[in-house]
Amino acid sequence: MDNNLIEQIYHQLLNYYGPQSWWPGDTPFEIMLGAILTQNTSWQNVERAIDNLRLYLEPEKIYDMQDAQLAELIKPSGFYNVKTKRIKNFLEWFKHKNFSIEELKKMDIQRLRQELLLINGIGRETADSIILYAIEKPIFVIDAYTRRMFNRLGLSLPKEYDHIQDLFQKNINKDVYVFNEYHALIVKHSKDFCKVKPLCDECFLNSICNFYILR
Repeated sequence: MDNNLIEQIYHQLLNYYGPQSWWPGDTPFEIMLGAILTQNTSWQNVERAIDNLRLYLEPEKIYDMQDAQLAELIKPSGFYNVKTKRIKNFLEWFKHKNFSIEELKKMDIQRLRQELLLINGIGRETADSIILYAIEKPIFVIDAYTRRMFNRLGLSLPKEYDHIQDLFQKNINKDVYVFNEYHALIVKHSKDFCKVKPLCDECFLNSICNFYILR
């Protein structure tokens, strides 16, 4: 499989599954919280935590909230004490931006990413999810599903997150909608077919998948 198939795979996934309309969330701030809460847990658990926060989904309210109360509310997401600290670290940074999404949208994408990565508890996947889904800037999100799926397909992926991201960004149209859908489609396909124990015989990509062809 060579690099120009990255775009082909996108269109095949989109044709099969249709638009996924990610990220679930009513506001950019809710999406930001979801990106932090989804670390090391399932989205179902994140939804339960978000539901608990429903009356407080404004950055100022959660910033002023006692840590113990926040930890109790986000308990369903797991690692709630750690995530409480991460949310508060993020909000301390966000406060310096006047809790303004519009201010973030005006920032250069690389500067925004660098600042997010300086926040304790915000890694590359979380930062990029915030940038793509909440701030709506074009950056490709890489996760474990991406690595597993494309390694199986036969694309030789670099080891470093940023190098994988660069590979995708160079081989598909740099567009918020496309990046949004592609990441969501990779997650969908990885949950439906390209699981830890993959359903290769039923997978519509098996004719171009090294893992299936060479097994």
